[in-house]
Formats: sequence, structure tokens, C-alpha cells
Amino acid sequence: MQEYLDFYIDGAWVPPSGGRTLEVINPANEEAYARIALGEVADVDKAVSAASRAFRSFSGTSRKERVELLETVIAVYKKRYDDIAAAISDEMGAPLSFAKNAQAAAGLGHLAEVLSVLRTYEFDEVINQTLVTREPVGVCGFITPWNWPLNQIACKVGPALAAGCTMVLKPSEVAPVSAIVFTEIMHEAGVPAGVYNMINGDGPVVGQALAAHPDIDMMSFTGSTRAGIAVARAAADTVKRVAQELGGKSPNIILPDADLARAVAHGTRQCFSNSGQSCNAPTRMLVPADRQEEAVAVARRIAGETRVGNPRAEDTMIGPVVSKAQFDKIQSLIEAGIAEGARLVAGGLGRPENVNRGYYVRPTVFADVRNDMTIAREEIFGPVLSILPYNSEEEAIAIANDTVYGLSSYVTSGDIDHARAVARRIRAGMVHINGAGGDLAAAFGGYKQSGNGREWGRFGFEDFLEIKSMFGYGIDAA
Repeated sequence: MQEYLDFYIDGAWVPPSGGRTLEVINPANEEAYARIALGEVADVDKAVSAASRAFRSFSGTSRKERVELLETVIAVYKKRYDDIAAAISDEMGAPLSFAKNAQAAAGLGHLAEVLSVLRTYEFDEVINQTLVTREPVGVCGFITPWNWPLNQIACKVGPALAAGCTMVLKPSEVAPVSAIVFTEIMHEAGVPAGVYNMINGDGPVVGQALAAHPDIDMMSFTGSTRAGIAVARAAADTVKRVAQELGGKSPNIILPDADLARAVAHGTRQCFSNSGQSCNAPTRMLVPADRQEEAVAVARRIAGETRVGNPRAEDTMIGPVVSKAQFDKIQSLIEAGIAEGARLVAGGLGRPENVNRGYYVRPTVFADVRNDMTIAREEIFGPVLSILPYNSEEEAIAIANDTVYGLSSYVTSGDIDHARAVARRIRAGMVHINGAGGDLAAAFGGYKQSGNGREWGRFGFEDFLEIKSMFGYGIDAA
């Protein structure tokens, strides 16, 4: 068993202050393969103190210095790319090909994008006789999730470094090994001592201590809405900036003039990707009521073609979900769908055939789903698709917006202007039009209970900047 019992504080690996540990489980075989230490409040205090000291000098570094630092981080990341992918595959069950081509690639992409932003960003702006300048926000606390571990670490750490901030990272204790590899990358790249610190731990202790710490200037959290509320409450007493990327229940409106078969196939694959463990997954598929059976046939076929299996097997399309807790939650929600009258047309309860170990979930499709059903309201975070029939475009838009979430959404039409018009009416931070993918230079984030603030590109970079107005800047001295 691999042991990772130290934390990275002030440029060195140091022992924890307490003795709590946690086994890391490989979800493909339910076996412990690593052990980490769990931090205490004293470890958070030590890391925040290091970050505070480092901020005094790092905040004053030049654009050139930070560009060179990011270039080095990227170079070392590329060298350790396969190690990152392997860690992600082992800790959260992603097929190795997906871990390489999507998970590890996303982290590298965010670092490259923020480097591009930093090269040309205008920090100073003169308005009348006032200089408006943008400065690093300060010491940042990061809490990142297990479902896209390097994606979320890189899109916080990268822009924070570029802005001149210092930081303390608490990665998910469920999937911590990829964060340890990333920390080794930061060390090898020569990130100055105290600028980047990493503590493993749980939310109630380390996460709470970070959020409440008076010397943390900003908290950036990605995870469930429930946990995000806890972070915001803990942060409120010190009035620090809080950026949150939380849950989602994304609608996928397939309009009557769309190529239905193609749109349903694409949407179903997107829903099942990453074993359904993406906050922006298109889990509510809205189809014209008179064509629901066509949609059901296509979705059923895609579910049957989706190969679930060992993450290290070359033909595997989706692996297990991350943990027993997640598996049990998904099973209970599938049960709720059946009990509330949704029509099960593919998948269902239990593991796939010929699988008796590992947290594998059957790709599942429900039809005749109403938007008041539990499976249409709650984020399932598994390969479970709900098909909701609608009778008019107005009804489809109303159903799409009838949710406490507002992270992402999807619209498909045979007429691009029609798709764009519907997209403008959806209350969500993102809309994918006609199957378009994401854009690392655009803003990622949501409305309503899906969070606040934005990540990715220039928008994420600016979340780590404070704005200062210097009045009379252009007036000559008396």
C-alpha cells in the first residue's frame, strides 16, 4: 500500500500535527491501495501562516516572473502527464484513456490558457484622472472535488499563481493521489516556498478551518451545493470573497426541427460520460412528446452500447463510480424513479451483468419523467438519464428553467438562429448549442444554487484580482 502521510507546507513535505489517517479505495475493486494523513486545525494554521508570509513578496513579482513560473509548471506537468492520468484512473475509476485524453488534458489546458491570459492582460486602466489597477486578492483557500480532480485544481491554482496570490489546497480525500502528484510538480517547478501549500483532510475539520480562517482572503470551492452552503457560512464572519461551483441538473432541449436521432445519441453519451459524475452533465433530456418513443429507442441503444468495465481495459467506455456512498446514493435514486412512476427503459438497479465487485452502475434510462419527480430534481451524479416529454417550445423552456440549479444547459435545433433564441431564454451560466463542446477561454459557472463567480480563462483569472482606484493619478503634483 502506498503511503502519503506528509503535507506540503512552506516548500517542504512535513509531518501532520495529528495521527488521523484514511485509506484510499480503488472503486474498480473496492480495495484500499493508499493511505493518507488527515489534517487538523493546527496544520491549516501552519499552512496559512506560510502563505501569508509568502504573499508579501510573491504579490510583488513581475508579469515576466510569473509567466516563466507557469511555463516551468507546464513543462513539468507534461513530464508527469502519465503519472497524473494513472492516479486519476486508480482513485476515481476513470478509464485510463479518458483519464489521459480528458481528465489530465483538462488540467494542462487550464494552465496553458491562463498563461496566455497573463501574457497580455492589462492590469492598469486610466479613467479620467484615476488609475484603476488590479492586484492579487491575497491568500486563497481551495477545496476541490473528486470527479474532475486535476481540472478543478488547475483552474484554481493556475489563475491564482498568475495573479500573484498564494494558496492552501485541500483536495478531495476520496481522490487525493493526483493532487499529490500535482504538488510534486509544483515543487519540482520551483514554486517559491509558501506560495503553494497542500493539506489532505476532510471537510468538517480542514475545510471548515480554511473557510473560517481570518487570514484567508478568498475561498474557492467546488462540490455539492450542501457543502458549498457550509463553506459560505463559515466564511461569512470574516467577509472574505467566496467563489463556488456547485451542483447542476442540466436540461437538454431537443427541438422539433432537430435531427432527433443524432441529438439523442450525443446527449445520452454526454450524460453517461465520466460515469455521469459531472456537474454539467445533460441529465434531463427534453423531447417532443409525439417523438418520445423514437428518443427512447435511440437512448436504449446507446445505453446497451456503453461498455462498463475495468478502467485499465482498452475497450472500457465508463468505469465505476467513485465510492460505495456514491453507488448507494445512485441506487436509491433509481429506486425512487421506479417508485414514482417513471418508465425504466434501460439499465436499472444493481451492477452490470457478470460484475460482482466494484462500484459499477448500469447505464440507465428513464422515460415518461415528470419534472416534479425526484430523478428530475436531484443531482444523481451517475449514468442515469431522464427523458421528459414536452408539448410546446414554451413548455420545454419552462421545464428547463424549473430547477433550483442553473449551471449548464443544451439546445439542439436544425436552425441555428432558432437554437440561439432558445438559448438566451435559459437561466443557466452556460448553454451548449447544437452539440458544441466547452471552451477553456470562456466562463464556466452557474446561476442560482449552482454557485457564484466564474472559472476558466480571463473570467476565472479576474476572480483572483482586487480592484483599486487611485484618484488624482493623472494630476501633476502641486
